[in-house]
Amino acid sequence: MLKTLTVWNFALLKHVQVEFEAGLNILTGETGAGKSILIDSLGAVLGQRMSSDMVRSGCEWLRVEAVFSLEDESLGLHEVLTQQAIDDSDGELIITRQITKAGRSTALVNGCHVTLAVLRQIGAFLVDIHGQNENLALLREENQFHLLDGYDPDVAEALAAYECVYREWREHKKKYEEKQQASREYAQRLDMLHWQDKEISEANLQKGEDEQLEADIRKLSHAEKIVGFVEESYNLLEGGGSSGLGVLPSLSQVKKDLEDISRFDDSLTNAQKMVEEAYISLQEASYELRDYGENVEFSPERLNALQSRMDVIYRLCKKYGATLDDVLVHQQKVEQELSEIENYDDDIEALKKEIAELEQKLQKKAAALTRLRTAAAKDLSAAIEEQLLALGMPKAKFDIRVTPAEGYGSSGADEVAMFFSANPGEAEKPLQRVASGGELSRIALAIKTVASSRDSSVPSMVFDEIDTGIGGRTAQMVAERIALVAQYKQVLCITHLPQIACMADAHLYISKRTEEGSTATQIRPLSERERISEIARMASGADMTTASLDNAREMVSHAKLKKEMFQQSALHREAQA
Repeated sequence: MLKTLTVWNFALLKHVQVEFEAGLNILTGETGAGKSILIDSLGAVLGQRMSSDMVRSGCEWLRVEAVFSLEDESLGLHEVLTQQAIDDSDGELIITRQITKAGRSTALVNGCHVTLAVLRQIGAFLVDIHGQNENLALLREENQFHLLDGYDPDVAEALAAYECVYREWREHKKKYEEKQQASREYAQRLDMLHWQDKEISEANLQKGEDEQLEADIRKLSHAEKIVGFVEESYNLLEGGGSSGLGVLPSLSQVKKDLEDISRFDDSLTNAQKMVEEAYISLQEASYELRDYGENVEFSPERLNALQSRMDVIYRLCKKYGATLDDVLVHQQKVEQELSEIENYDDDIEALKKEIAELEQKLQKKAAALTRLRTAAAKDLSAAIEEQLLALGMPKAKFDIRVTPAEGYGSSGADEVAMFFSANPGEAEKPLQRVASGGELSRIALAIKTVASSRDSSVPSMVFDEIDTGIGGRTAQMVAERIALVAQYKQVLCITHLPQIACMADAHLYISKRTEEGSTATQIRPLSERERISEIARMASGADMTTASLDNAREMVSHAKLKKEMFQQSALHREAQA
């Protein structure tokens, strides 16, 4: 729901802040005071394209800020905000749009920069504006589908079931088409895959083999040096080399001396233990050196063989992967692809069978959806026609027709179109070919009156001078329908008719004032007394009389009774739901 709208430097709006309430917010004022400009400023934060010409004369920029309450946030809006990393956990959405005189535009949603396309996407979940241009949205097929499918919960449920099968059917069809496309390249591809698999298989690679080979080559390449180091180390431990006395014989003598000392004094017991342990450890090291030296081999033939094997691995790595593991993974992929290609006929037949089974399910789901849509279209058409009758179009005929489409689509196997005839004797024709702008406005109001209690997608609606060209009884019925819609939605309505103004839950008066050669629009809420005066002015003109004021009070009193009746009806509907 729209809570506040603040505007700076937008045409006649120098700086205004408007607070809106739930229910019906009526905006009235003299022609040219700036009522439609206020709606244009709201459109700016909803993503409508704006020109720098809208910047107030003498200013460098305009800015509009709207604060929305997200008490009944739709799942679709939450998903869009989450995708854009916009935090909505506070239950509030602050949208700011600024345009400079140079034409530079910026948009912020809860402090995050967004594109105009994203802003329009978000705005579609917040406010539904109905004016002469906006009513053209009725003519788009996707909106007609949305209207019909949202009217009956059974249709929405059947559509969800159909969409589930449709997505699976489309995935299988896509796989089938991909396999058919790939089959043209299979012959050439098979030869290459077989050759790669043969080349890797003949190498008989073992996991980790390259690391072991590198270690063996390194050892064999330095075998002479290794033998020399081993002999020198062993001699130093056992024989002492050129010095004459080895480490182990010397340590053995130290060990014997400490044993002799221990017979007279045990103070060196700890040292004795450490020497004994060192002697044992060094002796074991000596044995290992001896055994290692005996097993070291120097074979140029084996070294050449290892290097040749390593060359094979390097060549395969250069062609199929950076490491031996990568080569083995590549071979697995090759074998898997070979299996898929060689089983192509079986896979194609299996896919054909699955597609045929899914098409049977899809046909049943589509037929069920069509039956429910056709019934819902009949009920919805009758309900809209009834509203049109009350809105001053007694001879109007309105028909939503569900006809077969060519093949299956994301919305089913149907086409939906609205047909309309305003006068008796005229054949019903597609809505876009026969309805005038004024008729579209009333049709839109009739549709919203019927659908408002069922449609939870948009919490706020705007009616911009939907009362153009009507009066008398028709004006009264238009007023009642707008008030009825306001039982389920927040409604902002610009009007020149007292019949509509008296239905207000909040009444805002828009005027303009000229000071020092500059004109600015002012917006203020009316008190109950001021509201009566404004309705009297709207009904009788500038010269108000006691009779016109009494008439205005009577209109407000009658409107209050009507709204109470609508409220009881809405509560009864909610209780039944």
